[in-house]
Amino acid sequence: MALQPWITGNVIRIADHTPTTRQFWIEVPSLSDFDFKPGQFVTLDLPIHEKPNKRWRSYSIASRPDGTNVFELIIVKVENGAGTTYLFDQVVVGSTLTLRGPQGVFVLPEHLEDDLFLICTGTGIAPFRSMVTHLWKHQIHTGVIHLVFGCRKKEDLLYSAELTHLQQENSSFHYHPVLSRESWDGKTGYVHAVYEALCEQKQPAHFLLCGWKNMIDEAYARIQAMGYDKKAIHREIYG
Repeated sequence: MALQPWITGNVIRIADHTPTTRQFWIEVPSLSDFDFKPGQFVTLDLPIHEKPNKRWRSYSIASRPDGTNVFELIIVKVENGAGTTYLFDQVVVGSTLTLRGPQGVFVLPEHLEDDLFLICTGTGIAPFRSMVTHLWKHQIHTGVIHLVFGCRKKEDLLYSAELTHLQQENSSFHYHPVLSRESWDGKTGYVHAVYEALCEQKQPAHFLLCGWKNMIDEAYARIQAMGYDKKAIHREIYG
């Protein structure tokens, strides 16, 4: 497959979502519709190194496709990370970014009758936020959807109010935030105990995993240990 061309995006809005994450809304003026599948990502070419492959940073699209030429990224600032340091310290409303996309095959399964487990940590929630808002907007029939989202502290829960509201509006969608470093009135610990408890009946299911490699590796092994085929597990690794 031929590589997609690099195109220019304009940053039209920026917002701090948590103390360490920031939302960027990017408009692609050369297109009337930046069309993508929920779950796909874009690659940015940032002016941070002489070698191209050391300038490229990929981020999942956090918004749903809405027929416009604007999309949203949510990015966590990485300590001493050249890419995020540039994005947080140099990019402002009106900045231009060179990008390629949409890319990737981490998308919803073709058949949505089985239960769907979306398991993530940190900004790994981005593609899942795109997926669940797309499904709800278009009233696409699915089995039960469980979004299991692991963070350290309550302040790290991205899109929490939106996802809580979506759960209230959609009886087939269940939001399971889990905190590992803070006691609260919700679930504590790690994501693994949550999806394992939900799968006690070994119901037919698809699993999409997104986030840090350690979580994904462990979940991939645990889900197979529960008796699910590895073909039912799809992974997108961050970092």
